[in-house]
Amino acid sequence: MRESRRGPLKSAVPSNVVSPVRRCSRTACGRPAVATLTYVYADSTAVLGPLATYAEPHCYDLCAEHSERLTAPRGWEVVRLADASGPARPSGDDLEALANAVREAARPQERAAEGGGTRRTDPMEVARRGHLRVLRSPES
Repeated sequence: MRESRRGPLKSAVPSNVVSPVRRCSRTACGRPAVATLTYVYADSTAVLGPLATYAEPHCYDLCAEHSERLTAPRGWEVVRLADASGPARPSGDDLEALANAVREAARPQERAAEGGGTRRTDPMEVARRGHLRVLRSPES
């Protein structure tokens, strides 16, 4: 920075940092947005879902309070999509299916034998279509 008689020169562009947090679109509400509202005029429907990945011109970001209190015009329907407020954690069934798939992929010699007509049957397997298997419930 250069010095002038009045002190250091300031930049013409303010150095305020722009917040990466999107704010509620409602007037005078500065809370962080948690949901996105979209109107489908052809169906007279207001769709409220999780916060969109980026701001769209005809969508409205709403905070938790405004998204809970949302009402639609008379004759319109409000569709509230499930809020996935975090990455979905794998369930025990998902992890077991993944482990079984890894085990099956690690046995290429058994797969070759299955292709020859000597197919191993799993007592839990009910049906098969391609690489997908329908399994019996462990309770039954």
